[in-house]
Amino acid sequence: MKAEIISIGDELLIGQVVNTNASWLGEQFSLAGIQIVRVTVVGDTREHILTAFDRAWAEHDVVVVTGGLGPTHDDITRETVCSFFDTPLVFSQLALDDITTMFRERNRPLSDLNRDQAMVPASARVIRNAHGTAPGYHFQSGEKHFFVAPGVPYEMHAMIEDDILPLLRTALRNTHESVTMLTTGIPESALAEQLDGIEGLETCVGVAFLPSPMGVRIRLTAKGTEHTDCQDALRRVENFVRDRAAEYIFGTDRQTLEEMVGRLLMERGLQLSVAESCTGGVITDKLTNISGSSAWFERGAVTYSNESKTAMLGVSSDLIAAHGAVSRETAEAMAQGIRLHSGSDIGLSTTGIAGPTGATPEKPVGLVWIGLSTAATRFAYPFYFGSNRIRTKQRAAQAALDMVRRNLLSLPQVPTILTKTP
Repeated sequence: MKAEIISIGDELLIGQVVNTNASWLGEQFSLAGIQIVRVTVVGDTREHILTAFDRAWAEHDVVVVTGGLGPTHDDITRETVCSFFDTPLVFSQLALDDITTMFRERNRPLSDLNRDQAMVPASARVIRNAHGTAPGYHFQSGEKHFFVAPGVPYEMHAMIEDDILPLLRTALRNTHESVTMLTTGIPESALAEQLDGIEGLETCVGVAFLPSPMGVRIRLTAKGTEHTDCQDALRRVENFVRDRAAEYIFGTDRQTLEEMVGRLLMERGLQLSVAESCTGGVITDKLTNISGSSAWFERGAVTYSNESKTAMLGVSSDLIAAHGAVSRETAEAMAQGIRLHSGSDIGLSTTGIAGPTGATPEKPVGLVWIGLSTAATRFAYPFYFGSNRIRTKQRAAQAALDMVRRNLLSLPQVPTILTKTP
């Protein structure tokens, strides 16, 4: 099954908005066994949109259009798709009910512009929108499918996950199984060396390494005609990866490291507190994004100044004067201080030089000390995350959470790759 994504909007062409919808759709469709052949970006011009529709519909089994379904005058996708399929607009009570419900829940009056969004193409099936006012549309001709969804990412995501992908999976001719293994703390090149030989392990299983500043995803995809054969081949390759890179794997598919840490803390009946300096609350934000985190996350403190480290955590001013705020000693004292002040089981800390200023020859930009304290251990380790300030904060937060994960699973406290002698 081959597909094309068409993203509509002048804002995409002029760089005001990054086309994250296309990348997300490409990943989701690929995982489902649907081949994305082309991604087209087109502005809010009727003639250009019709040209893109005509080519995509003629060449592919599936077309997914996003954008241009809003209530304002520049949103022309609905009228253009009606013209393309030669169909009038008709009133949909189902769409109006969803729109009315959303406005009632937000305690806002329903405008005429939003009420007009309940007018939908007569020959299309309505795709319900639980998170916005614009319904989606599904046109079908034989085994060919044409979907239209809003450009707002979370609205589009829900339609794809709840409606469109389940429908397409039933139409796939070949069996398709996939899993994405999530790693952190090891670069792509080192991971590839540890997994040497994986490419020839199973001829029907494709392997892709997908690096990012937070870690490397390993996507395994098995294709065949028998469901059991695909599953068996996929599991053999997955076991191969786990045997050789177990300490770096924290989850699969859409799991996050903070979710994994939260689950481990919950299972063990433990509480975590965090003292952040250079990360400025990034770790606390990640942890509190998890529903139910109040059961295992006790508190987070942003102790940015030296004075706050002393006043809030009890870190000795003499210790800071002797070793500096960015040091093993201070990181350990911060982790111990937040643990003792909060009564938590685990204290976690970060202190570093996010840059671009503040570096010294001994302490370069990107240096972050991450500390951890429990009743049984007190530990800190230096990480070097490069010169990008925002990326350093994100990577430090990831490394800190991984340190907690490793402690809870009795793994090496820091990635083995970091402690190997060159």
